[in-house]
Amino acid sequence: MTTIRSTPLVDDTAVPAKARLLPMEWSGFPGRWAGGVSLVAGPLLLGTGVLLRLPFHFFYPEQLAARVEHPGLIAASYGAFAAGTVLLWPALAALASRIGHRSPGLALWGGIFAVLGLFARTFHAGVDHLAYQLADRQGTEAAARFVGETYGAFHIFSALNVAIMGGWLLLAIGAWRARILGSVRALALAAAAALPLGVLKGTTPLSVVAVAGLCVALVPLGVTVLRDGPAPRRAAVLCWTAAVITALAVMTVAGQVG
Repeated sequence: MTTIRSTPLVDDTAVPAKARLLPMEWSGFPGRWAGGVSLVAGPLLLGTGVLLRLPFHFFYPEQLAARVEHPGLIAASYGAFAAGTVLLWPALAALASRIGHRSPGLALWGGIFAVLGLFARTFHAGVDHLAYQLADRQGTEAAARFVGETYGAFHIFSALNVAIMGGWLLLAIGAWRARILGSVRALALAAAAALPLGVLKGTTPLSVVAVAGLCVALVPLGVTVLRDGPAPRRAAVLCWTAAVITALAVMTVAGQVG
């Protein structure tokens, strides 16, 4: 009786070990372009926001006074920081996806905690906006008194304060173990955990170190991601740019009307 041996459709042994462990695949969510742009733009926007408020004292009364005296500068600072915070979520999804090929546990919990931390920072940005509107209309003293009286009030996002710091540490360890980042850049990513959290936070030396570390760790990775595949045609770039600008303009107007 003849025995028929089934052969696999794909010869996995023919694939180099490095390629099997670290597949260069960015076609899944959030995709190469969204992930790459986020990896580059998110840290740079955070860094811009931190540096713009560097001349002013860290604590909230001085931040409120700076808003009244330099409204455009402070609005740009906090706006850039908030935009960078929101724009980081595709970067974290892309990074966690890559880490998951070798360290699924670190990718899962690091990604979850880091994204929850972004939610908490977005909540803080909303409180910042409200406090600044109060300062614009009722003055620095009234705004500072109100913030001081309500600063310790409980909110559900208080539970995410640990996640803000812990997520970056887990992702840094995972990126190092998965050989996505070397030792220096993994430590730079871990430094993001030192970025101060909470309402109306100015810039400290730790803030500068944290955002610098984020830029060192993620921006080169984003450039690599964007280059890891065919370049788009110029016509496609122009069409997508016009579509994004138009969509943002429509959403901005609709948001103001609503």
